[in-house]
Amino acid sequence: MSKHQPLAYRMRPSTIDEVVGQEHLLQEGKLLRRMVETRKLSSMILYGPPGIGKTSIAAAVAGSTDTAFKLMNAVVNNKKDMEIAVEEAKISNQLIVIMDEIHRLDKAKQDFLLPYLEKGLIILIGATTANPYHAINPAIRSRCQIFELHRLSNEDIVKALFHALADKDKGLGTYPVNLEKNAAQHLALASGGDLRSALNALELAVLSTPKDDKGMIVIDENVAEECIQKKSFHHDKDGDAHYDVLSAFQKSIRGSDVNAALHYLARLIEAGDLVSIGRRLIVTAYEDIGLASPQAGPRALAAVEAAERLGFPEARIPLAAAVCELCLSPKSNSAYTALDHARNAMLEKGTPEVPAHLKDTHYQGAKKLGRGLEYQYPHHDPRGWVPQQYLPDSLKNDRYYIPKETSKFERSLSEIYKKILDS
Repeated sequence: MSKHQPLAYRMRPSTIDEVVGQEHLLQEGKLLRRMVETRKLSSMILYGPPGIGKTSIAAAVAGSTDTAFKLMNAVVNNKKDMEIAVEEAKISNQLIVIMDEIHRLDKAKQDFLLPYLEKGLIILIGATTANPYHAINPAIRSRCQIFELHRLSNEDIVKALFHALADKDKGLGTYPVNLEKNAAQHLALASGGDLRSALNALELAVLSTPKDDKGMIVIDENVAEECIQKKSFHHDKDGDAHYDVLSAFQKSIRGSDVNAALHYLARLIEAGDLVSIGRRLIVTAYEDIGLASPQAGPRALAAVEAAERLGFPEARIPLAAAVCELCLSPKSNSAYTALDHARNAMLEKGTPEVPAHLKDTHYQGAKKLGRGLEYQYPHHDPRGWVPQQYLPDSLKNDRYYIPKETSKFERSLSEIYKKILDS
């Protein structure tokens, strides 16, 4: 392997034992390792964030078997290239095709490959950053085992860095390098789980740092910072991870964890996604706080409108205030769940006739039809309500609203509700 190739490329694993991380798939007894050890590979899709080595792992999986494999790209390689791959598979009886960016595989290519996947002539190993349940055609997805790869931990990356420094064949083992612990930790942290970025920064540091008086190349934290020049922040507003952060943001508010909610808010602010932040805050105020603090909704809306008028960076100020308030407010979902119960009952039982005394009377002849004759006007009663039937006959005993006791306000509503039901 040429030393002119980037370190990250040279350090690609050739077998699954050389793969960094992904123990949930590759440690002893796990499915993917069992498939490799028994030489019983089936088509699969590897998906996860960029820089964790999906294509490299696919090659390592293929390289750990006795079956020939071919690297392809769903965008770059055309149907003719795939026809050539099928002919190669016919000669060798089977071929593993590693398809990078498999979510970009168009229908014509899919239709061509499907029969060969069915026969087992082609084993497809797809690699993608996109959630296959959202981005990959069901015809392909249903024929593949799906494995999710995780972002590498800092410990995984530090281990890989020192392994690259020790490897004399593919790595930097021929250089007299002293990588300080703090520098290694910084490369790991700043890479944000992207091993490719960390390895390339390490190589840059080694090649650009002169030897000291003792003939050593010392990589300290300052050198590491200069060579990676990258914040430890990864956020793709159009990717699946973005929706994971939004989900975690709302669930943290619902769970009253103000510190977690502020963490996810910071990530969303760094991504510049004011629209999604505002939408989540408003819906959370009504969905999760609801009747426990009825002013939370209007205040959240006011904070969002203020943030939109201010723009970043000042927008973070009203957003932070809203998040803290919503986190620490009492919680109640009783209002919208009551509506859901009512809707489900309607879908199950239909739409029975409105009671005659509630029907519209604002037209000539309504009284002749018996409309509104027995209706009692609640404002004429000192209690403010009248015990009369409002639900249709077939639903009159249904109860959809179940009060919560999480706040003084809803407890007062609950007391009124019970009086009305008992009257």
